[in-house]
Amino acid sequence: MKKNLMSVLILALLVVNLVLTAITMISIVPSAKKSNALIDEICTALNLELASGRNANLSNVKIEDIDSFTLADSLTINLKDSEDGSEHYAIVNVTVSMDKKNEDYEKKRPVLEAQQNLIRGITNDVICKYTKEEFKNSPEAAQKEILEKLQGLFDSSFIIGVSFPQMTCD
Repeated sequence: MKKNLMSVLILALLVVNLVLTAITMISIVPSAKKSNALIDEICTALNLELASGRNANLSNVKIEDIDSFTLADSLTINLKDSEDGSEHYAIVNVTVSMDKKNEDYEKKRPVLEAQQNLIRGITNDVICKYTKEEFKNSPEAAQKEILEKLQGLFDSSFIIGVSFPQMTCD
């Protein structure tokens, strides 16, 4: 008899536990879902902020979504005089990489092609600040500065990279 009473007590406690677990799940799951949705929205907003504007770059875009545009002619740019006073110049070809999936791509790509002289001017303004040694050792700094200026000029992040496929310094 005691064993039967003990089994009934355990069964009753089990049912009470099951009911309390169900009540807890019913009351906690909706608020947890709302919290997760809020966290997802915040993360999405932060990711958009980090990936948009001036921070978009080649590493964030799939290779099949990249389009490039190379200026028709190479640029000959006078470099800043070296410490010994000698004059140098750089001959560069400029390629601009763009994100085809960006919302501004379709609208601004023709403008970019039409404004080659502006791209040449910005490139010239940036590169002429460097000495031969600085430019030859770190063309990435010039590329980054040109990229930032182009993104500012077009007020968009559809431009994701600037490169010099051919570069000569003398």
